[in-house]
Amino acid sequence: MTNYTKSTNFATKDTLTSGDPLKIVKGTEINTEFDNIATAVNSKSDTASPTFTGTVTTPILSVTGASTFGTTITYGGVTLTAAVTGTGKMVLDTSPTLVTPVLGVATATSVNKVALTAPATSATLTIADGASLVTSGAYSLTLTSTAATNVTLPTTGTLATLAGSEAFTNKTLTNPTVTNYVESVVAIGNSSTSQTLSLTNGTVQTVTMTGNCTFTMPTATAGKSFVLIVSSGAGGFTGTFTSVKWPNNGAPTLTTTASRWDILTFFADGTNWYGTFAQAFQ
Repeated sequence: MTNYTKSTNFATKDTLTSGDPLKIVKGTEINTEFDNIATAVNSKSDTASPTFTGTVTTPILSVTGASTFGTTITYGGVTLTAAVTGTGKMVLDTSPTLVTPVLGVATATSVNKVALTAPATSATLTIADGASLVTSGAYSLTLTSTAATNVTLPTTGTLATLAGSEAFTNKTLTNPTVTNYVESVVAIGNSSTSQTLSLTNGTVQTVTMTGNCTFTMPTATAGKSFVLIVSSGAGGFTGTFTSVKWPNNGAPTLTTTASRWDILTFFADGTNWYGTFAQAFQ
C-alpha cells in the first residue's frame, strides 16, 4: 500500500507574480497528480467487502459478525487451515485449557509417558470426582474379569489372593467349606510346675511333663477350642487344670507311666471350658 503524495504544490503558484513561467499550470503536472492519486487508490482496500491478495500484516485485527478467510491463516506461528472447526478461543500447544471439547479418535500411544493400548471396539475408564488411582512399586497390574464385576475394596490392608498361602487375622468366615486343612501346632516343651496356656500361635499344643504342673487355661471365649497332647515324660507327674468342667465332674489323672501320651480336648462356651480326654497312648 502507498499513500498519496503531491508532486506539485499548486497553492504556491498563486503567490507568484504575473509573467513568472512557474505560475503556469502545466498539463503534465496535472497528469502526474492524477497518476499519483490513482496509484494510491489502487493500493488501498474498500471499507465494504475488500479483497486482499498476498500477505497482509496488521498489528490489530478486529472482526465482528460472520467473516470468511482464505485457505490459511497464520497466528502466533500456528497455521489454521480450512479443516479447522469448532467455536470459541484458539488453543495453542502450551498448557491449553479446553472447555467441553469433543475429542475424536486418539492417535497417541502414550500420555505423559503412560502407554495406551487402544481397545478393539470401545472401553470406558471412570474415576469418581475427587478420587485417585495410584499404584506403588514398579510392577505390572492386571485386572481380569469375565463378566460385569463390582468389587468393594477395604480402606486399608492387603487383599488376599485366591492362590498361594495367606494369613488371616480376626476374620469371620460364614458357612465355609474347608478341605484338608492343617491346624497350627505349638510345642510348649517342658511343663515345669506351672504353665499358662495361650491359643495365640495355635490350637494343637504339645507338652512334656517334667514336674507336677498347674495349667492355667486361656480366656473362655465362646466358640474356641483346642487340643493338648501331654507326654508323660519320665513318668510319675500330675497335672491340674484351672476353670475346666469335666465329664461326671471328674478331672482326669494324667498317665504316670513313662513314655505315654494323654490327649485332652477343650471347648469354651463363653463362660467355662469343657474338657474331655483319652489316655495312655503309646
